[in-house]
Amino acid sequence: MSARGPSTDPHVTRGTSPGSPPAQRAHRSRWKDPRLAVGIALVAVCALLGARFLGGADDTVGVWAARGALESGQGVAASDLVRRQVGFGDQSDADAYLSADAALPDGATLSRAVGPGELVPRAALGDSGTGPLTEVPLSVETEAVPSNLRVGTVVDVWVTPDAGVTAADGSDGTARRSVLVFDDVAVLSVPRTSTSLGPTATRQVIIGVDEDQQGRLPTSLAALAAGTVVLTAQR
Repeated sequence: MSARGPSTDPHVTRGTSPGSPPAQRAHRSRWKDPRLAVGIALVAVCALLGARFLGGADDTVGVWAARGALESGQGVAASDLVRRQVGFGDQSDADAYLSADAALPDGATLSRAVGPGELVPRAALGDSGTGPLTEVPLSVETEAVPSNLRVGTVVDVWVTPDAGVTAADGSDGTARRSVLVFDDVAVLSVPRTSTSLGPTATRQVIIGVDEDQQGRLPTSLAALAAGTVVLTAQR
């Protein structure tokens, strides 16, 4: 019986059983890592917010602005205007101004002056047959104006005479019956409703009275001074 010498197999080391497999460390699949899912979600949210931001930046409409000072009664041509891209709160705000995507009407003239750089209100644009407008300032309580009041809004002007004051139609003011003073007049200016000291109780509204209603200005102004003014507008 021959003596067995030391093993010459290089894969067998001293003190290690030849049949034992090498130890392996368990590895978790990367796609199951919750940190990867969180990262993907953050990237998706950032992409969505970026797309909405870029989309909102283009949400503007083209309107005409005066290239220089334009006088009342002056004819208006495309060379007098410059296009401006403006973002409005809603469509009704945009509709109050002259769209740069529509052609100017033939013989268009201004019924009031427009300053340089000022957006051109639709109410300020007439035609060669439109007579001059008389600007009439109104002092109106804040709660007595329509919610959609802005430059270009067409309103009716009503006056409720103070108690004991004879109304414009000759009735006794004790009846508190409102009288229509102006109808279908355009709003030319609406100053802000607040100052540095806080909100004001009244607003100044400037309307444009055409030639058809200018004849009764003396009576109308007397009625305005002796009562409470209320503006109404159709939607």
